[in-house]
Amino acid sequence: MIAYTLNLNSVCEMTDERFYRLCRNNPDIKLEHSKGELIIMSPTGGETGERNAEITAEFVIWNRKTQPGKVFDSSTGFKFPSGSDRSPDVSWVRKERWESLLPEQREKFPPIAPDFVLELMSPTDRLKVLREKMKEYMDNGVRLGWLIDRKNRRVEIWRQTRETERLQSPQSLSGEDVLPGFTLDLQMVWG
Repeated sequence: MIAYTLNLNSVCEMTDERFYRLCRNNPDIKLEHSKGELIIMSPTGGETGERNAEITAEFVIWNRKTQPGKVFDSSTGFKFPSGSDRSPDVSWVRKERWESLLPEQREKFPPIAPDFVLELMSPTDRLKVLREKMKEYMDNGVRLGWLIDRKNRRVEIWRQTRETERLQSPQSLSGEDVLPGFTLDLQMVWG
């Protein structure tokens, strides 16, 4: 996915309402907002999109069986405590936290950091940029994050309480205590 960043700091203040309206007025463009910058992203390619759909389905199936929270796809924008608006490829929020939001908060960009996020690197993504995004997720309260580099068969596991763990060609990933009982078989990602 190719991303373009526009610095809006000297032009206008990007309020929550302005960003929401901008996204609604341009539904065919994926937008994120962080630190006064507007990030415009192209759609993913077929291989990345297919893998991302398969991964999301695994989370949905697990969540339907256990019902501990809510799963979100890459079209969902979240308003982070820092003021950034981000859309992870896959995200999950504990049920109690989701239900604590008002209905109108759930309707727009929920003002909450997910408990879990996953970013699937596409061929045009830059690792440095995705690592900065993962750090931003952790800084805003995300408890567990997976950065998956399919091309090089690498995974980075980001946690609140430990240094980033880097794995080469793991067979699976555990949801640990954040996603109890969830395991992602990476053969479908690598295949």
